Amino acid sequence: MYSARRLAVLACPVLLFATAACTPGTSHQESKAPSTPAPSSSQGKNGDSLPLAQAVGQLKVSAESRTGYERDKFHLWIDADHDGCDTRKEVLLAEAVKKPREGKNCRLTGGSWRSYYDDKTVTDARKLDIDHVVPLAEAWDSGASKWSTKRREQYANDLGAERSLVAVSLGPNRTKGDKDPAEWMPPAKDATCTYAPDWVAAKLRWKLTADRAEVKALRTVAAGCKGVAVTFTPAP
Repeated sequence: MYSARRLAVLACPVLLFATAACTPGTSHQESKAPSTPAPSSSQGKNGDSLPLAQAVGQLKVSAESRTGYERDKFHLWIDADHDGCDTRKEVLLAEAVKKPREGKNCRLTGGSWRSYYDDKTVTDARKLDIDHVVPLAEAWDSGASKWSTKRREQYANDLGAERSLVAVSLGPNRTKGDKDPAEWMPPAKDATCTYAPDWVAAKLRWKLTADRAEVKALRTVAAGCKGVAVTFTPAP
């Protein structure tokens, strides 16, 4: 049985962007690992598409507050479609460049993945984190503190957008923590023009705000990512 994420991967065409600042590679849907990451972002049926700089301009600027944040206020890794694979495993299956074997209770063995944050191939799923491109704490700061418990669960397990969640190496993800683009960007040279639109797409999808330093950093990135677009579908 296909999950919502798997169906989205099958149904949504890959949107290719010509960029001067970063070289597009293959997408998560393809079976061959890319040499450089594809500068794409969250996509969906009838999604809005904007140039990166214009999309950054759509972000509502607001001060952030972490008051009351606790990570367990976001219920992680549910099995929404009851197929035996929780959110983490759904992402691993969707993003594998070499599919792992799927055993009883969705036990995954083998497989390989391309971590675009550091441009490395990973062959052990235990050495991958499933990163919320916009971290849970950042989401809380930017509007999720006002959401219902159910809404936060939906955000934490967002399989309806291709790139709200990404499988990446442990090292750069742990270094990233809850930092925003004013504080952290992926170390791989060609990751910037993928990460920035992914970030903006997630924020627009969930109607999250951005602080001034974050917007300033994103505008600087956008100036160097000519031709890159942000495609997103508002979360239901």
